[in-house]
Amino acid sequence: MTATLDFQATALSLQAQRAKVLASNIANADTPNYQARDFDFSVALSQATQSAAQNPSEPVRTHPSHLSGTGSAAAPAPVLQYRQPLQPSLDGNSVDLDTERAAFAENSVRYEASLRFLNGQIKTMLTAINGQ
Repeated sequence: MTATLDFQATALSLQAQRAKVLASNIANADTPNYQARDFDFSVALSQATQSAAQNPSEPVRTHPSHLSGTGSAAAPAPVLQYRQPLQPSLDGNSVDLDTERAAFAENSVRYEASLRFLNGQIKTMLTAINGQ
């Protein structure tokens, strides 16, 4: 029951981390010798879901009739890689604002979609619990 919710929560966490990385790149667009960084979202998501499946942390049950479930959906920190510059700059900065803005916009849309999907799942579960 919570596997899909855990997956969506992990995806949201990774998308929030990627938004921070991309925002940092945009903020340092004029910093000499700054190297743009990013991570492959699909690789990070598959690693996070595999590690969650291999190492589930079971919450403490204080009563035998309590529901069991898996632990938190906090995603591990993804491996940041340096982005290859499309055009070299004289000051050594590898940030391409057009690329960063496009990646940030795409990440924002995906974050919003994941959030809406997660909210829909929660509403469906509440409707089932309430019996409506």
